Amino acid sequence: MRILVVEDTKDMNRLIVKALTKAGYSVDGCFDGEEALDYLAGAEYDGIVLDVMMPKMDGHQLLAKLRAQGSDIPVLFLTARDSVADRVEGLDLGADDYITKPFAIEELLARIRAMTRKHAGSRTDILTVADLVLDTRGHTAARAGREIQLLPKEYAILEHLVRHAGT
Repeated sequence: MRILVVEDTKDMNRLIVKALTKAGYSVDGCFDGEEALDYLAGAEYDGIVLDVMMPKMDGHQLLAKLRAQGSDIPVLFLTARDSVADRVEGLDLGADDYITKPFAIEELLARIRAMTRKHAGSRTDILTVADLVLDTRGHTAARAGREIQLLPKEYAILEHLVRHAGT
């Protein structure tokens, strides 16, 4: 599964990316909402870990924009804003979950598993177009039975094209 981490504190971003990578996820990390939009335009994600308070475009603005575009990608808010009103606002905006800082990595991983499990039925791990086969879990590609060696960015572009074949 592929996760996008949007967190403006560089050390926190690195910590989360490292923990998710160690847990077997394919992870991209970025530092503000505008940068997140660029990542989302270039790749398919199974979930987003999203900070609320960020420069340029905050997490609430980013989520509102995604939901307005019809995106149902699972979103977990990870923020220091811990009042009941903050949590209710985040969930009402369309977040799937909300966890406050400080947090335990084990809890974050469990919440990501739960969040993505709900949406897993709508996606498959194997995508095919003609004789091209992509395994989204293993990030591998094959054509006519022969494996194609791709760099991560090349794979992301190919996956995007396959997911949007015919459009």
